[in-house]
Amino acid sequence: MRKTSEDCLTLSPDCKVEDEDITQYSPGENPTTSNEPQTVRDGAVLPTDQRFSCTECGKRYHCKSSLNVHKKIHTGEKPHSCSECGKCFSFKWHLDTHQRLHTGEKPYSCSECGKCFSQNSNLYIHQRSHTDLVKHQRSHTGEKPHSCAECGKCFSSKFGLDIHQTLHTGEKPYSCPECGKCFSQKPHLYTHQRSHT
Repeated sequence: MRKTSEDCLTLSPDCKVEDEDITQYSPGENPTTSNEPQTVRDGAVLPTDQRFSCTECGKRYHCKSSLNVHKKIHTGEKPHSCSECGKCFSFKWHLDTHQRLHTGEKPYSCSECGKCFSQNSNLYIHQRSHTDLVKHQRSHTGEKPHSCAECGKCFSSKFGLDIHQTLHTGEKPYSCPECGKCFSQKPHLYTHQRSHT
């Protein structure tokens, strides 16, 4: 059986629900219904603003997969339940996120300060507190809030501390593709590579 272009659609991370500035259609009305070819194979040119409409409420989406996600609101289907508290969810990923509340797992860590979060969205919100302005102000104040547990040396950024700590661990993750020599810091590798030219 040959797949149509609609069968091949997948949810892109860039796919977002569109609620504003969209012409509303009546439930069940499909704006693409016409005598025009509907598949790429039949010669259709799919517009980038193609919309998918919910037959229940008329809400419109860019992606068919987003529409399918939305439809679970109307069915009330919640097949994924938490073994810890019994709370039910429509989607497995939502259950997985919820269960981190029980396990205490925090897989998302801030590269600037090391603080950990159970949800990527919370990390994103937190990271806005680390603006370039704050980093710049440290150059004036001399503030160095990140200290090495091994030797006590302090750094203005978590990145600087991480680079420093490779001195204690002996880790040398950057290797020269020309000769194989390893370095703890990327700038040292770049300096070395110039010796091969």
